[in-house]
Amino acid sequence: MAIIKPFRALRPTFELAKQVSCVPYDVIYESEVRRFIEANPLSFLRVTRSEAEFPEGSNPPFEAVFAKARENLQRFIEDEIFATEAEPCVYVYRLETETHAQTGVVACCSLDEYELGTIKKHEKTRPDKVEDRTNHMLALNAQTGLIFLAFRGTPESKRLIFEATQGKPIYNFHCSDGIKQTVWRVSLTEDFIRAFAEIPALYIADGHHRMESAKLARKTLREQNPNHTGAEDYNFVVAGMFPSEDLRILAYNRVVKDLNGLTEDKFFERVRENFIVTEAVEKTPCNHGEFCLYLDGKWYKLKFVADSVQQLNVIENLDVSILQNYLLAPILGIDDPRTNKRIGFVGGARGIAELEKFVDEGTAKLAFSMFPTTMEDLLAVSDMDEIMPPKSTWFEPKLRDGLLIHLI
Repeated sequence: MAIIKPFRALRPTFELAKQVSCVPYDVIYESEVRRFIEANPLSFLRVTRSEAEFPEGSNPPFEAVFAKARENLQRFIEDEIFATEAEPCVYVYRLETETHAQTGVVACCSLDEYELGTIKKHEKTRPDKVEDRTNHMLALNAQTGLIFLAFRGTPESKRLIFEATQGKPIYNFHCSDGIKQTVWRVSLTEDFIRAFAEIPALYIADGHHRMESAKLARKTLREQNPNHTGAEDYNFVVAGMFPSEDLRILAYNRVVKDLNGLTEDKFFERVRENFIVTEAVEKTPCNHGEFCLYLDGKWYKLKFVADSVQQLNVIENLDVSILQNYLLAPILGIDDPRTNKRIGFVGGARGIAELEKFVDEGTAKLAFSMFPTTMEDLLAVSDMDEIMPPKSTWFEPKLRDGLLIHLI
């Protein structure tokens, strides 16, 4: 069963929600953060990425960074840009583009269920990133961004979501990227709680570091509380939960700095051991097992020769695994993509033009355009309690930060 808990959200006023809301803290570069804040002083990036308010290159200590984040959040509250909900609620949240829409539920989830494996993960986390967000949560006594969860939709959950969307929204605006954000408040929450109790598992789509950070923040707060009962707000983490069938995953592309000492002829000779190589007009693969390669201003299609290897398991059969195991590691020497500094990753939302730019400007020698991982792959790997290779999924559109904050 999935336990959800209504909460009293700290949230911006209707009039200022568009200005306040921002992208998740970890999807933009620091230079972009500085530009956003300069153009819009109400951006919630002043809370989630407060290091951008210090002089560029000053490298302030994390205590100063998080003190600034706490100060900025408090100022937003004092200036009545934010207010706390009068009663615990759940929220229905829709993100919509011209070609895609997804509608889910925002509520708090149990960290006990995460530890027990009912909330399933598919990625490893980096200790430095977990520590950063743990310190951020503890400094603010708040979870400032939604963890993105998926679930297999049920008729009842879909009915409740649909009925909620027939009312008047508390937020309804388009972001600068064209994505429409709509949020409805639900004060009568019992039906939602019962509906989610019938859902066997939740799956982390995006937000593994935030989830792990919430767990560590709870550990610290629990140790500081001699009267801990398990019902405190820090035992729960705020999340946006969406039916998996409504979600889409974009490609998570790769760029590599060099050919690992190989000539181009030798590189292609090695590649042809496991791939059929042809010059290509298309820049994105159309099928599983296909990759598009950009090198020296020219695109190539690589088609994996599956018959040349033994039958692959679910994880080995992922496109990111095929590229890693049959090209990046043995040919280009990218043994561990988590730590190797010769490889970079470009989220699908930034597009093919970003890959070409990396190569054409000399930042990278070659780029790989990937076929996206599917939701079925993600659910299957998670149900096996296995871990996907790093940078396997890029979900779009991203949930906004700063709309529904959980105070702990």
